Amino acid sequence: MEQDIRFCKTSDGVRIAYASVGRGPPLIRALGWATHLEYEWQSPLWRHFIEALAEHHTLIRYDGRGTGLSDRNVDVHSVEQWATDLEAVADAVGHEQFAILGISQGGSTAVTYALRHPGRVNKLILYGSFAKWFFTADTEEAREVGNSILTLIRVGWGQDNPAFRAMFASAFVPGASAEQQHWFDDLSRNSCSADNAVKLMRAFTEIDVTASLAAVSVPTLVMHRRGDKAVPFDAGREFASLIPNARFVPLEGDNHLYLDGEPGIQDFIRNVEEFLGTSVLAAGNASPVAPSGLVTILFTDMEGSTALTQRLGDAKAQEVLRAHNAIIRDSLKAHGGSETKHTGDGIMASFGSAVRALECAVEIQRGFAERNDDTDTPVNVRIGLNAGEPVAEDGPDGRRDLFGATVQLAARVCNRAEPGQVLVSNVVRELSMGKGFLFADIGDFLPKGFEDPVRLYEVRWQETPRVGASGARPGAAPVSRTP
Repeated sequence: MEQDIRFCKTSDGVRIAYASVGRGPPLIRALGWATHLEYEWQSPLWRHFIEALAEHHTLIRYDGRGTGLSDRNVDVHSVEQWATDLEAVADAVGHEQFAILGISQGGSTAVTYALRHPGRVNKLILYGSFAKWFFTADTEEAREVGNSILTLIRVGWGQDNPAFRAMFASAFVPGASAEQQHWFDDLSRNSCSADNAVKLMRAFTEIDVTASLAAVSVPTLVMHRRGDKAVPFDAGREFASLIPNARFVPLEGDNHLYLDGEPGIQDFIRNVEEFLGTSVLAAGNASPVAPSGLVTILFTDMEGSTALTQRLGDAKAQEVLRAHNAIIRDSLKAHGGSETKHTGDGIMASFGSAVRALECAVEIQRGFAERNDDTDTPVNVRIGLNAGEPVAEDGPDGRRDLFGATVQLAARVCNRAEPGQVLVSNVVRELSMGKGFLFADIGDFLPKGFEDPVRLYEVRWQETPRVGASGARPGAAPVSRTP
């Protein structure tokens, strides 16, 4: 696993460094404290955390203005400017929609960006964060403490100062070993200058996004460690209470950052994966965990697989099947799909997002179309999608399977499709309206075993515009047409 570092410019002319690593649905990390993409990649404080998140996502990290590989000659820091940095990165990577992981001071940045661009953020995860600076300067004693911290940063930031290192390490990673403390100190000193560290700390004390939190409409998960020494637990709990319908998950532990080998990191990753609806490998078990709640089910079915085996023979037909599996599984991985089962000549998968499921279906059909242009053994698949709340149970092989009417209807829709076609139920169409897909109304369909007919729509994948470099779909707005 290697990171890819690139640069972009903000609307106010600041050069920002960002890095991408992994594959899967995009997840952008917003972090307000000093960062350095190269040192993080080498550091035992961050490398394990980055790799865990990148296992099932395209993880995008960036150095904010004044830090790391980004422009350091900047005079002012504010939540609004940090959100501008995030805007530049989001536009540069070009994803139409993505989730944001706001860590520590990055939580206010994530919220500010989500309010500016509600259509681009599909999920918010806020960890160890706060809506308002939690230490007040209302008393002379508090002001003296604040000034002392700023003085210590100014004097000790660039020095190998044991007192400075002990103060910050004890707050951020009290459970760190001597080696980990050294890495923390080294990363801090290399991430920015002492002057910029002071500017950042002063800006943190001015953070207050409480007045705007009632307007947050993005599904939000807030997590905070009970013993966090850098940001009090109550600050995280208050953050969650001010965001409508936010889910709050208390986590055990004292460290603000997850150290390598801490058992608690598994709980953190599990909560992230379940909230985002992406597949995750449970410890010691290679079985995907299916998303919970509203799920979009996708079925594929390969045309004429038995006849293909008779014509080509077992060995050659197996090669074709492997190519078939690779196209589908690569698309599932790129769009956050969780493979539930292989049916022999098709695959059943689940998604936490109808949009990602449809993007995956379109990519699968395009992948087979491109392959068929270059081979004398073309493969055509039919694809059907439905959405609902299936029942999840562990099968005899330990793999979590999905059952119920939602799954049965998705299978019936797939069987109704023609080779090379993508058919969806009306609920999938409604969940993805306004996202650039072209639908054709093909009428009512009475599935076998169902009492009521279902309205079906064909996804015109050959006409659906591809996602452009800016993340927006070029071309006309989505329409429904009756052939």
